[in-house]
Amino acid sequence: MKLKQTATLLFFIAISFAKVHAQKGWINLFNGKDLKDWNIKIAKHDYKENYANTFRVENGLMKVGYEGYTDFNQQYGHIFFKKPFSAYLLKVTYRFVGEQAKGGEGWAHRNSGAMLHCQAPETMLKDQDFPISIEGQILGGDGEHERHTSNVCTPGTEIVYQGKLFTPHCLDSRSKTYHGDQWVTAEFLVLQDSIVKHIIDGEVVLEYTKPRIGGGNVSNFDPKVKTDGKALTSGYIALQSESHPIEFKSVQLFDLAPYFKNKAKLAQVLSKILKQ
Repeated sequence: MKLKQTATLLFFIAISFAKVHAQKGWINLFNGKDLKDWNIKIAKHDYKENYANTFRVENGLMKVGYEGYTDFNQQYGHIFFKKPFSAYLLKVTYRFVGEQAKGGEGWAHRNSGAMLHCQAPETMLKDQDFPISIEGQILGGDGEHERHTSNVCTPGTEIVYQGKLFTPHCLDSRSKTYHGDQWVTAEFLVLQDSIVKHIIDGEVVLEYTKPRIGGGNVSNFDPKVKTDGKALTSGYIALQSESHPIEFKSVQLFDLAPYFKNKAKLAQVLSKILKQ
């Protein structure tokens, strides 16, 4: 009896340790099986309505598709992970596939995004186009022209770039162009409102600081949510549907909040995980 009780106790200790370890380390935001940990908001539709099965899981991939659309009609969509984060390294592996949906804007060809420090999805109004957030813009090449990926766009937000307030909507990174349907891994290091770095192939291709609410480039929002000047120290993470099919193979996050106040430990952890 005592051996059985001891074994049971050790089992629960191991499970508890595993949970704590996972909480302080890499988290698979996308489990490869379903979207139970995600919430959907598509413009012109109610919160949690997955219009025309835009977001789905097939063959272990999170897919964004438009087979059920007759016309895209600016029905921009976002799928939000269920909880917010403040300091983290986000890693997404993606590829563009197929043809753009009918009615998609020209600029949205092979265009998607990882939305950082988003407003809560339930606070978006029915006809709101984009969440107030910082967008890690994901672009695919067109087979001919240079087209950087891991850029930044600012729907309802502002950033400081090279020591100055940056007011245009988007800023290109220094990344190379990725043509075709190859898999690409993009990382986004977000440390509350102190600094944000976009990383491709282990190289920092864009860096900026002090994200805050402000500016334009977002429509049909609740004015009570857009508190201009408020620092973006935390928020939700969302992936985008902008009219071109895209697939995500993995969406992982390393939670850096436990180390944020200890700069030496934070630097040590970052040195390790950025090599993984």
